[in-house]
Amino acid sequence: MAKPGKTVSASRRKAGRSAARALAEHLHRVGGKKRVTTKKAQLKYLPWSGVELENLNIMLARVLLKKGCIVPLHSHHNEQITYILEGALKFWIDGKEIVVNAGEVLTIPPHMPHKAEALVDTVDLDVFNPPREDWISKTDKYLRGSK
Repeated sequence: MAKPGKTVSASRRKAGRSAARALAEHLHRVGGKKRVTTKKAQLKYLPWSGVELENLNIMLARVLLKKGCIVPLHSHHNEQITYILEGALKFWIDGKEIVVNAGEVLTIPPHMPHKAEALVDTVDLDVFNPPREDWISKTDKYLRGSK
């Protein structure tokens, strides 16, 4: 496009018209709109009875902690998902302090050291994959202390 106050040669004007004309003819051929092909969305209904059952190897634990309760620094080979139902837990993990409140979730990767403190009376659901063998065998001394 020419700058204001400058003239455009006849050949450049003609080339510009040709490109504009070609575009207009193309748009006319496709109805004046850019043609986009899309798949029509299909309705799917899948009741739970139609979902194949799968054996999972996870553990779900409901953990009740009184305000001030400390879960000492530890790590395990299990992935952990913590979902706070009521209350709040403060975690020390990966060099950060993270407060997880009711309705929030924290995912802890395997082998990552972490510590927690209940800021108020707290109810949390912990999901472990694979299940915590030390909990099943009751050898989790960091939690059970000398009991």
